[in-house]
Amino acid sequence: MIGDNFTSPKQLFLHALKDFKEMTIFIGNLSWETEVEDLEQLFSNYGEVKKCYLPLDRETGRKRGFAFVDLNDQNSEKKAIDDLQDVEWMGREIRVNEGEKRNGPNNKKRNKFDK
Repeated sequence: MIGDNFTSPKQLFLHALKDFKEMTIFIGNLSWETEVEDLEQLFSNYGEVKKCYLPLDRETGRKRGFAFVDLNDQNSEKKAIDDLQDVEWMGREIRVNEGEKRNGPNNKKRNKFDK
């Protein structure tokens, strides 16, 4: 973006927006042995893997059995979701669907104690 000439804030916003992705793939019911590299290899069949996140439990450090993957474009993501939904992988029937957006500041769930 450095060196680009924009005549208005709107042009700058639209330029930044072109790289904004709205969809993330959620993968559930994963085997406890699943590693980030396994997911990257599986989803690389559908496009370039931009991000792969395998959450760990804060207290135990163990995997939580689900992950999130971003591919380079939404068409690739939709194809991966269609092809991999309810497929047996690493000994488990995985769930693959579009991740749900979370509400609240910093995308964290809010509870009755938040003010």
